[in-house]
Amino acid sequence: MGPHPAVAAIRLAVRRVLHDVLNDVAAHRASDISRAPHPGTHAPHSDPHAPRDPHEQQPPPPLVLVACSGGADSMALASALAFEAPKLGIRAGAVTVDHGLQPGSDVRAAEVVSRMTALGLDPVESLAVSVGPASGRAAHGAAYTGGGERRVGPEAAARDARYAALDAAAERHGAAAVLLGHTRDDQAETVLLGLARGSGIRSLSGMAAVSGVRGRYRRPFLQLDRQTARKACMVQSLPVWDDPHNADPAYTRSRLRHEGLPALEKALGKGVVEALARTAQLSRDDADALDAWAAEAEATVRDEAGRLECAKLFALPPAVRRRIVRRAAIEAGAPAGALFARHIEEVDRLITGWRGQGAINLPGKVVAQRQGGRLVIRQG
Repeated sequence: MGPHPAVAAIRLAVRRVLHDVLNDVAAHRASDISRAPHPGTHAPHSDPHAPRDPHEQQPPPPLVLVACSGGADSMALASALAFEAPKLGIRAGAVTVDHGLQPGSDVRAAEVVSRMTALGLDPVESLAVSVGPASGRAAHGAAYTGGGERRVGPEAAARDARYAALDAAAERHGAAAVLLGHTRDDQAETVLLGLARGSGIRSLSGMAAVSGVRGRYRRPFLQLDRQTARKACMVQSLPVWDDPHNADPAYTRSRLRHEGLPALEKALGKGVVEALARTAQLSRDDADALDAWAAEAEATVRDEAGRLECAKLFALPPAVRRRIVRRAAIEAGAPAGALFARHIEEVDRLITGWRGQGAINLPGKVVAQRQGGRLVIRQG
């Protein structure tokens, strides 16, 4: 008799991601070999498919880490990784992040380390982080306040600290990937939050299955619901910690989870979560295509000096034009996380609604203005 359907589902999802990681690692190693000088020559033309010297030192098996909070989603993910990784010759470890936001958080982190070790994961470590104040520069934020500074809520500040710690752990251990336990329900919530911000199609695309530097972060459970992960923990007798912050109405995502989504399902019927997750994937496909179009079009709208020509920008579709404008603003020093749709719309009016208006101030002390038919975006 096979495993419980919930356990089978989480293991299959993790197995697929691990195969992707192995393929990526193999591709990177083959690329490194092709660039390395062949012994006795000066040309990097060694054949990665040629028979290897049996005495040549082989690279170690790749390491995959799981970010585990002790909650149902990440515990289910950790258990699946511990089961699947050895069968594929992959080393599996775990990291838990102690945000220090609740009494006894250090004790709870130690418990998670113990549970991960019991699953056979190695290395396993707990990382204590300091969650910054509710304002300042960060990778994610709630609202832009001007002058390059943003008001960052506690959720965003904790997220910034967590990802910084995970990045550091991955670099320190040389991990090929870090698995995150975000589910389809998390994706639906992210789409709704993006919709509320009115930030455009990229915001509606939710979380990517693969993200981060060199595809470091992988999210195997984006097609699985939260209940599947919880059920997998229950049938495997895995202890689960329920973060009280997830039920605290002081947090936006908590209110959305316990009030917003249930209200939508009551009004629209079941299937809202699945529809929102599907919307995320469709939006991501569209956004990726538009980004590629904009990247190709950008070279055609610059003059010999590299300046953006307003007449040529005007001829482009708005979605493509605004992407070029946004990219130019970021290259000039505007923080991507603080650059909102309303900023880009104001700059776009310098192209489409020119009435002699003055310069536009953007986050990061970047200034956009129209000069002699050119759109100039630079540090102020």
